[in-house]
Amino acid sequence: MQTLTALFIGLGSIGTRHLKNLASVCKKRGIALQADALRSDLNRALRPGVSELLHRQLTEADPIGNYDLIFITNPTSLHADALARVRGKAGALFIEKPIFSAEQTGLSLSDYLDPGQKAYVAAPMRWCGTMLALKRHLPELKPYCARVLCSSYLPDWRPGVDYRTVYSAHRAMGGGVTIDLIHEWDYLTDLFGMPQEVYNIKGQYSELEIDSDDVSLYIARYPHLVAEVHLDYFGRGYRRSIELFCPDGSCVADFGAGTLTLPNGTVEHCEEDVNERYLREMEYFLTYAAGPAGPSINPPEAALDVLKLTLGEL
Repeated sequence: MQTLTALFIGLGSIGTRHLKNLASVCKKRGIALQADALRSDLNRALRPGVSELLHRQLTEADPIGNYDLIFITNPTSLHADALARVRGKAGALFIEKPIFSAEQTGLSLSDYLDPGQKAYVAAPMRWCGTMLALKRHLPELKPYCARVLCSSYLPDWRPGVDYRTVYSAHRAMGGGVTIDLIHEWDYLTDLFGMPQEVYNIKGQYSELEIDSDDVSLYIARYPHLVAEVHLDYFGRGYRRSIELFCPDGSCVADFGAGTLTLPNGTVEHCEEDVNERYLREMEYFLTYAAGPAGPSINPPEAALDVLKLTLGEL
């Protein structure tokens, strides 16, 4: 049986999800998984079901060997340090989004990644059922305008956790809707490429007790398309969608409801557990890691360009 070695740097909620999904996909493929975790505090309790999946836990003082896969899933502001520490030690890198924090967009990737390093930056919205359905229909839609919305209430994101203590509430930790909700710009660039012009208004306007931006609005121009993007932390009730205005009517991909409504009124139902997109993403990553050399579908260079785009630096 093939054995796959993996190192996780960061085992918060997203790191835990990826570890469990990696274990699930490896089991499905008949691969033995040997997963280690580099942790800043070994006394901090792991989430249920995690310790059983780990081969060993490392501290900052422990040397890091070579691994087939290394997952950078710690806070965004720490990604650069983590990448520097594991440079040249991974067969393939999985880097949680965004690749760097807002203050680090001037960093050179060549200082952190060796030439030819296999790397993928997380883009789970590309893998959700509704998005996959939209992409199948996109060639026939011929849209000339797009309206993108992602609106939700930050205090409701993590039940039982004080929203003021999480990274989303603090700009220095990589929070703020502009980059926290980078998924919208990631999938827009995947669908339509990079825009020619972008105008952005952002800031902290609500009564939320945070120092990061709670709303970010964009107008973008493409050669044959105009796009509006609305991101916020204060909307009561989860709303996440893209509406495409097309010659035959509107097409609405409602990611919250899991439906795709076509211009002729037909509704395609794509409802599924949210983890399905992450499982598809992990399936892709393992296939990519085992395949020939070359860039992933979301390489660090593209992810950094999207980050710069969201911040008005590109």
